Amino acid sequence: MRITVKLDAFERVDSGAFAILWLDKDTRRWSREGHQSVDLPDWGDLQARPDGTLICGQHADSPLCVLERLDFDVAGGPAEGQAGRALWYAHGSREPAAGRWHVQCIDREHIRAEHSVFAGEENV
Repeated sequence: MRITVKLDAFERVDSGAFAILWLDKDTRRWSREGHQSVDLPDWGDLQARPDGTLICGQHADSPLCVLERLDFDVAGGPAEGQAGRALWYAHGSREPAAGRWHVQCIDREHIRAEHSVFAGEENV
């Protein structure tokens, strides 16, 4: 299952700032598909926590962003249109910029990307 999430409306950041992420439930990884003024790497790891989903770097445990109340492991996955607060730790800041996340699309079938950005995966 792949979930497309848009992050936007961050305080203290350019009003047009956004990022679009693909969250892959099977691999527990995410990839950045588009962005403006939200500096995130190309991809990283996902962590499910009771308070939400953590968007982490490729080999880091500390989050770059926290999607509060996004239950990645809920049976059936989150619902399209679901929304909540996003906390972005811009440039490694201890004080996050608050914004919002919302689920744009859910692909429930297994998807194999044409060109994978995840390290260690072969392209088919």
